[in-house]
Amino acid sequence: MSSPRLLAPSAVVLSALAFAAAHAVSSLPLPTSISDFRQPGSSLTDPNAQPILPSSNCQVCHGGYDVDQEPYTRWAASLMAQSIRDPVFRATLAIANQDMNGAGYLCLRCHAPGGFLGGRGQPDGGALDNAQGDFDGTNCHVCHRLVDPFYEAGASPPIDQQILAALPLVPFSIGNGQMVVDPADVRRGPFDLGPNFFLHDWLPSPFHRESLLCATCHEVSNPQFSRQPDGTYALNAFHAQHPTHDKRDEFPIERTFGEWEQSVYAQAPIDTNGRFGGTAPTVSTCQDCHMPKTTGTACQPVLGGAVRTDLPLHDFQGANSWVLDAVRNLYPDSESGLSTQSVADAHARNADMLARALDLELYTIGTDLGVRIVNQSGHKLPTGYGEGRRMWIHVRFLDAQGALVGERGAYDSATATLTTADTKVYEIRQGLDAAMAAATGVPQGASFHFTLNNTTVLDNRIPPRGFSNAAFDSVQAKPVGVVVEEQQYWDDTLYTAPAGAVTAVVDVYHQTTSREYIEFIRDTDTTDNLGQLAYDQWVFAGKSAPVLMGTRTIDLVAGACRSPVPYGVSKRLAAGGYPRLFSSGSPTVAVNDFAVEIWNAKAGVLAVLFSSDGPATTPFAGAFLYLASPLTRVSTFQFDATGSATIPIHVTPGMAGTELHYQAVFRDVQAQASLGLTNGLHVDFCL
Repeated sequence: MSSPRLLAPSAVVLSALAFAAAHAVSSLPLPTSISDFRQPGSSLTDPNAQPILPSSNCQVCHGGYDVDQEPYTRWAASLMAQSIRDPVFRATLAIANQDMNGAGYLCLRCHAPGGFLGGRGQPDGGALDNAQGDFDGTNCHVCHRLVDPFYEAGASPPIDQQILAALPLVPFSIGNGQMVVDPADVRRGPFDLGPNFFLHDWLPSPFHRESLLCATCHEVSNPQFSRQPDGTYALNAFHAQHPTHDKRDEFPIERTFGEWEQSVYAQAPIDTNGRFGGTAPTVSTCQDCHMPKTTGTACQPVLGGAVRTDLPLHDFQGANSWVLDAVRNLYPDSESGLSTQSVADAHARNADMLARALDLELYTIGTDLGVRIVNQSGHKLPTGYGEGRRMWIHVRFLDAQGALVGERGAYDSATATLTTADTKVYEIRQGLDAAMAAATGVPQGASFHFTLNNTTVLDNRIPPRGFSNAAFDSVQAKPVGVVVEEQQYWDDTLYTAPAGAVTAVVDVYHQTTSREYIEFIRDTDTTDNLGQLAYDQWVFAGKSAPVLMGTRTIDLVAGACRSPVPYGVSKRLAAGGYPRLFSSGSPTVAVNDFAVEIWNAKAGVLAVLFSSDGPATTPFAGAFLYLASPLTRVSTFQFDATGSATIPIHVTPGMAGTELHYQAVFRDVQAQASLGLTNGLHVDFCL
């Protein structure tokens, strides 16, 4: 099969209004070039550098023996492996180049890194060579030759100092495919293979256990824009690299790593009660959740590979529900490494991860139905590539006979049309401001022209646990168009129940590619037929059928209250470990058995439980005070010999309809400021 055609972007600072006035550009593409999209990092065009090898070189030893352990089959059934065969990417590549000359050069850094590093990164992808493994996407040899750009004495392999010193510009703001690759064929990974391993050159690499490695391709910015003093983003002058290469100075397209970086998962290992991580009891990094641990070996057993209890599965599961089917329809399995079974397994893993990503709770306030979605993931929900990706609430109201008396968020599977006006849809919409509209001729407002977009119109996606408005603003990931309280990683939506409704059934759905987006691709790609091809494959694969993330039913007559939600992360004890504050009983007037419980704190010491009307994120005693002023002292108590305590909370009628936040402070004399702090707890009281 012939190679599909692919794309690239550009960069120096000039306001877009001044640009429009000076150049009077009203048609596309903008006159950018490859120079505008150059990035720090490696190139393997030096004749002394070893090329990136096709995945077939790795398959012999790392595939074909047990799909429940081996890296190859599971990797091949991920979008990592199929990133260049993805028909949606190929079409958007064409559109990106239509909008900005050379923009595809940036895209290929991550979607075809082997070809890019080998000097075959022409913006349209026309120079990619399938025979050299360029269509392997982000393959084994790329990831396992990555070098940590931040050298750490005593941790990084010593050779890395030499590798980094040889680069014209070392990445310092990781993202945009700014990868540093070992020029020698030395395979790096998280394990020490021992002195007797001889099958290939290797080095142990702490970098391969860090989320920073994933930031390389999951933190995406447009370097053709520079941030202005007023917070807007303006076009740079053409035919030059971005003046700083700092992602904070560039327009943010995706901030999945930044979202994780500001979550509790980046602060401490989190016990998710087996929700993520496979056999690992706690999770923290991207790898912990997207490469869950199992017991097994990463190579053919006949070769004597070590059996490990913490073997990372090369799943890379995410949210894509249909593109693998399209890849199988376009490419032979012998080339893609896919099969009917491996694709079915990958889809099942993705659907399972989507279901694990949230908790769904239903409640009533008077005659209204409340829907609470709690984001349990380590980033926004949903996250990643935002165009056409969405999550929504679907509600069916039923009468006493089970007949439908009202529906919200209805989806027509025949036409792939979602009714959006009567429900909550979680998504990010980016677009053009007035200056960019004047410079390009594209209308101001929300747009799917992602290389031209320079403003965020809406971002109501649910933040992860640990959310702080200031912290998310610092990584260019603040909510837009909605108000989110400090530490809030859930979202509440109220629906008025229609007359006669006694029951409500609520579903939460995720969709990879909306009809509106795929039609934009189809109609906008005038370079070739790849837009039509992507649309046809979307239809073939079921029009990106929504994936059910959660479903619950509630008796509207009996009603229900909201469960308390723990938030933030406790301060680590001086002796090690993290206290846990949670609750028992129900925060209702009628039951009145509610209590705050604390486990795993410091045995035998005095403590105080405080409350406040609102949350905060205030640095305090080496951790965070999660309560906004003024604070109320609820109880002074002493932990028992196990570091546990139970503090009953008397729920009075006057508390119904209010919320309170709780946090405990206690003595930990070896710790900073001699204090320990628990996490916070959000409680909604009801009748």
